[in-house]
Amino acid sequence: MLGSRSDFGEERREPKRIWLITGEPGAGKTTALSSILLKIRSAGYTVGGMLTREIRARGERIGFSIVDLSTEETATLATIENIPGPRVGKYRVNLKGLSEIAARAFSHASEKSDVIACDEVGPMELFSPEFRRIIVECVIGSTKPSICVVHKRLSDPLIDQLKSAGQSTTYEVTFENRVRLPSTIAEEVLESLRNQAKLHQS
Repeated sequence: MLGSRSDFGEERREPKRIWLITGEPGAGKTTALSSILLKIRSAGYTVGGMLTREIRARGERIGFSIVDLSTEETATLATIENIPGPRVGKYRVNLKGLSEIAARAFSHASEKSDVIACDEVGPMELFSPEFRRIIVECVIGSTKPSICVVHKRLSDPLIDQLKSAGQSTTYEVTFENRVRLPSTIAEEVLESLRNQAKLHQS
């Protein structure tokens, strides 16, 4: 995490505001994020943004859906069906559905929610220019705490921008830490929220 220099030449670390969650496929990134959001909501705070869920049929994954965390509105993110859209592996990406849900979800989150969440900043989502714009505007450009799942090995300027933000920190979910890590991140986010409330009261 980057720090800044005070007038006395000492390094002053900026408070955390953006938490990035990464890890290998199947490590439990979405599960960890869901657990973090549950803890934040249980503390009385509101969460907005977007979550990705698998679509399965007869035990086989056939696509992904995206969910607006505030309204529970859903849309197909990607499917094995031959729909218009870019291909990622065996899936076709539904750019129209992604752009529409993301625009509404993050606009509402930036206005109404205490915390902004995004699952995920990955190869499917990054095909959408609208999604890229929204992340820059509503996550990087916001003052609210944000938690984003990011693809581990994907090289992209937006991911680099998220990682290099002065108030960002990155955690990797592993088999060894995936039980305790959600509590660690949730407590850091809650501390940030409490500190913000103190600043507004002073």
